[in-house]
Amino acid sequence: MNLSYKERIARRLTGVTALIILGVFAIIYLVVHITVVNTIDRDLQLETDKHKNQIFLVNGEIRFVHKNEWQEQEHSQLQINPIFIEIVDTEGESMDRSPNLQNNHLSFYPERAGSGEAWTVKAGSRELRQMQIPLINQGVKEGYLLVAKSFTDARKTLSNLRNVLLILYPLILISLFLTMRYHADQSIDPLRQIIRKANQITQSNLNERIPQNGPNDEIGQLTQSINGLLSRLEQAIIREKQFTSDASHELRTPLAVLRGTLEVLIRKPRSTEEYELKIQSALQSIDRMSDIINQLLALARTESGTNMVKEEVELITLCEEIADEQAKEKGRTIRFESAVSAPIFIMCNEKSLRMILRNLLANAFKYSPQECPVRLKVGYLDGRAIVQVIDQGEGILPENLTKIFDPFFRQQSALESGKPGTGLGLAIVRKLADEGGLEVSVRSELGKGSEFTILFPRIS
Repeated sequence: MNLSYKERIARRLTGVTALIILGVFAIIYLVVHITVVNTIDRDLQLETDKHKNQIFLVNGEIRFVHKNEWQEQEHSQLQINPIFIEIVDTEGESMDRSPNLQNNHLSFYPERAGSGEAWTVKAGSRELRQMQIPLINQGVKEGYLLVAKSFTDARKTLSNLRNVLLILYPLILISLFLTMRYHADQSIDPLRQIIRKANQITQSNLNERIPQNGPNDEIGQLTQSINGLLSRLEQAIIREKQFTSDASHELRTPLAVLRGTLEVLIRKPRSTEEYELKIQSALQSIDRMSDIINQLLALARTESGTNMVKEEVELITLCEEIADEQAKEKGRTIRFESAVSAPIFIMCNEKSLRMILRNLLANAFKYSPQECPVRLKVGYLDGRAIVQVIDQGEGILPENLTKIFDPFFRQQSALESGKPGTGLGLAIVRKLADEGGLEVSVRSELGKGSEFTILFPRIS
């Protein structure tokens, strides 16, 4: 059975409140019952105390200190709250009783004699609250005084109270449920507005947001979270469109060169040297496309997070290996510097770190003169491991420092000088660093070079 959210809220709150009301009603009834019984018992105790020293049994005969009190109206007539008195011997045989008992007798319970407690009994059609005490003459128990008071009116009052509570209980629950249901419906109305607005937002209007009109409560925070999600989704789609556009542009250029070269080749017969020259140009275009595709695949792998299994790595040894490997492969001089002699252990994905360092070194080689060495430094900064790649290249314009990590971004001077590249190397560095919890920063001075810094998290 699928219930709406407001129905579930209303039923849950009504159920909890029903238990509370039931408990309150039970307490009310018990308090009234105990109060009524205690009041009657107190009257019985007063009546017992009044007569216990005025009635004696002497040799089986009843004697009164004040005979006229036995004739009191409350003992002779059935009035609103009559007092019933009966005197019995030690065997429970009635010796005398108040006139208002008429042909009825009070019940005698030998085991309760002298207990000082009252109990409820039936006397004919009447319900009584009774108490009994022993009558002692010169230390000898000669009989018992039974005192009772009508409990009928009290019982009727308690019954009426119980019936009123039983009638009120379902009425209160029904009205409470309807009230809860109404307020629950009003409470979730902002949620319905959020749902309606969210359903209206599609890929074509991702710039729209859900309005937040109320206070900054849970619903307001939900609205902020959804708007934040929409903003991130919008930015992701914008980046995806820009990335697709840039990738298409970058692939179109070598394809155009390749097409133009092949078209020139088929127009007329050419010499062997001309064929070789055009084929080399076509192969260069193919190599450029291969580089772009390989970099795109590497960037896609970093975004999927498939390389993020972390392990313990000794940083100094790893950097030395990469420095030697790149120096031999590129034919460049790399100066490796370590500020500490002890090993530096970090937690990272070794394959990702190798790709980060290779891309940074390749970037340094590309934009620095052949004769200038590239420095690779390892050490500590504020208790955290650090790696720096420093070159003496042309430097980066200040306004481009925040753009160099964007996919396909290349500085205008690099485009004008015809330096090869795809503009994806530093984008891969930033993606891998973000996935691995590393911090990458750059400082650069135009005409003097650049310094890229990798800061590793502390090992707990």
